[in-house]
Amino acid sequence: MISGTSAGEGKRRIRLGMVGGGPGAFIGAVHRIAARMDDHYELVAAALSSDAARSRSAAQDLHIAPDRAYGSYTEMAAAEVARPDRIEAVSIVTPNNMHYPMAKAFLEAGFHVICDKPLTTTVEEALDIAAVVHRSGLIFGVTHNYTGYPMVRQARQMIAEGQLGKIRVVQVEYAQDWLATPLEQTGQKQAAWRTDPARSGPGGSLGDIGTHAYNIACFVTGLHCREVAADVSIFVPGRRLDDNVQLLLRFAEGAKGALWASQVATGNANNLRLRVYGEKAGLDWHQEEPNTLQFARLGEAPETIRRPGPGGNSPAAHASRIPAGHPEGYLEAFAQLYTDLAEQIYARREGRSPSLASLLVPNVEDGVEGMRFIAATLESGRRNAAWVNLQANSK
Repeated sequence: MISGTSAGEGKRRIRLGMVGGGPGAFIGAVHRIAARMDDHYELVAAALSSDAARSRSAAQDLHIAPDRAYGSYTEMAAAEVARPDRIEAVSIVTPNNMHYPMAKAFLEAGFHVICDKPLTTTVEEALDIAAVVHRSGLIFGVTHNYTGYPMVRQARQMIAEGQLGKIRVVQVEYAQDWLATPLEQTGQKQAAWRTDPARSGPGGSLGDIGTHAYNIACFVTGLHCREVAADVSIFVPGRRLDDNVQLLLRFAEGAKGALWASQVATGNANNLRLRVYGEKAGLDWHQEEPNTLQFARLGEAPETIRRPGPGGNSPAAHASRIPAGHPEGYLEAFAQLYTDLAEQIYARREGRSPSLASLLVPNVEDGVEGMRFIAATLESGRRNAAWVNLQANSK
């Protein structure tokens, strides 16, 4: 099991490429930090901007060799295939509309892919990517980074072990306020592309943070959502994509749920919260206080479970790097996905099975599920919050 601090004896770092994530792109720097944190990757090639000159310049600013500082992702894929020291994996950290063509190009060139969420902009594109992944046998990870938090993985195991009993109710919310004003009209880069249907796809807050809320609810509980009924809103005048979504969820296993995703919730910075209630107990996890998990058995006083240090056999210990009492958060959770994907790549190199703990990274099927969730939610919103089956978007 890889549990945090080095690539291990005799393990050469994974040669990584990156597309997107150039100047002014917040998430690109996050991916680069995450990839380097546990020392499993070396960034050796990049196409960081849609402008060729800016792309090459930005790559060289990151100390990438000039002959691997590419002007476009197509140039990068073609050139890397021909190199004896070619990249093994590529990180895609662009606006959503480019995920599909980039992922398909690198998969077809034989590279493992680490893709930011949502997977694509349509269900059809997502299914096509899944087909390429299955045909190629390559490793594909989707960076729903909140699944990398130690206590999120702890909650997942507790539910799988039956400590909550049969799940009845799931409440998840992701509230922000950074788009409470028409920030996109000021030229702010992150706001501009996230509110542009041509680059973001059909979902605004739904695609940006709603997919995170949906993913963590399914990841932790192990439940499968069957239907949604959604009220999809645009509160800021002139905005073209949703900035607030409220949903009811029906799970195939019989549980009921509610999901709220908002980027106009005044006073909220990054308020992701998950509550799960079963027949025997309930759990409560809050992203802004990520190192604790509230656990309450029926009829007993609630208890606080704290993140352990590294070195144990629990899911939380596997995803921990520093001693208990020191906070781990967003960057470490992101790094956990990269580390678990590294274990999968190492195992492929060495002709062995990867550790089971490394297989918790969201994969292409989770990406497809996220696109079905977006499509069903938007369809429900168009139909005045009618119930819509997610599998109706399976073609």
